[in-house]
Amino acid sequence: MAFGRLERTRGDPPISEINVTPLVDVMLVLVVILIITAPLLASSIRLDLPKAEGTQSTDAPRFVTVVLNPAGQVFLDDQPVAPAQLAERLTAEAKRNPDVELQLRADAKVPYGRVVEVMGLAHQSGLTRIGFVAEPAKN
Repeated sequence: MAFGRLERTRGDPPISEINVTPLVDVMLVLVVILIITAPLLASSIRLDLPKAEGTQSTDAPRFVTVVLNPAGQVFLDDQPVAPAQLAERLTAEAKRNPDVELQLRADAKVPYGRVVEVMGLAHQSGLTRIGFVAEPAKN
């Protein structure tokens, strides 16, 4: 009987390199998704949605409503005002609360130039947030 040495066969050495191919594939898919969705996000309507918490804030968002009717009259919070008075009252609102939003309601027959004039008055008064109010389209 011969007692010999049992030779062990050595297996392949472990691979210590990281395979980055799956990582690159995932990143390329994410880049393609970003490229496709970025233009959609830029043209979407921005909303300031309220936060759902247990308590409500005591400071409710303040807004001022300016209405332009087809006859060319201007109303501030449902009261008729002259253009000079409009500028003064908007300035007072902007000084009282700089984050106040102007909600502009203009009739479809009001010329665009008149709407731009009111927007310019609001901007000169210090109001930077302007929202345009419209009726939803009927399908």
